[in-house]
Amino acid sequence: MKNLFNFLRSKVFLINIGLALLAVIVLTLLTLQWLKRSTNHGEFVEVPDLSKLSVTEMRKVIEDSKLRYEVLDSANFNPEYPRFSIIEQNPPAGNKVKENRKIYVTVNPSGYKQVTVPQIIQVTQRNAASMLRAVGLDVQRVTYIDELGKDMVYYIKHKGKRINPGDKLPKTSKIELVCGNGTIPDSAQVKAESN
Repeated sequence: MKNLFNFLRSKVFLINIGLALLAVIVLTLLTLQWLKRSTNHGEFVEVPDLSKLSVTEMRKVIEDSKLRYEVLDSANFNPEYPRFSIIEQNPPAGNKVKENRKIYVTVNPSGYKQVTVPQIIQVTQRNAASMLRAVGLDVQRVTYIDELGKDMVYYIKHKGKRINPGDKLPKTSKIELVCGNGTIPDSAQVKAESN
């Protein structure tokens, strides 16, 4: 035990400990310097604003900024942005990022997606309007014809043309419902009187 205590206090041991500590400090400093250079520590690129740029324009801006990009699936059509333009990006414009960082962008599609007109013939006007709203179509107006079923949908129109349930229309299209006004049509009244 006495020999161990003497060795720990010896000059040789203290020199070896000092050299080991010096080696650890030098290696740590060299590693930190290497990491600083290889990771561009403290060097950032500002993310450019890509909104409303076409995909071609966006590519050029991204490459000039020394960044990368990935196009995500197109979102729902947004009429406030040009077709095939960038409507969303992550990270947002103005953020500071490292060079070569990937920017995720969402592209505005060419138009609204197509939806199927639901079966609303012989359905009440109120229920038909709810069913149309549920698929993304809007009731622009309701017109009435002489038919016995009051507020019952007899046919539907889009841009003045008669359409059928199952037809495809762009989402947010305006629909005209043609409903009965609760009166018997003249031709049916004439037949009833002749019998």
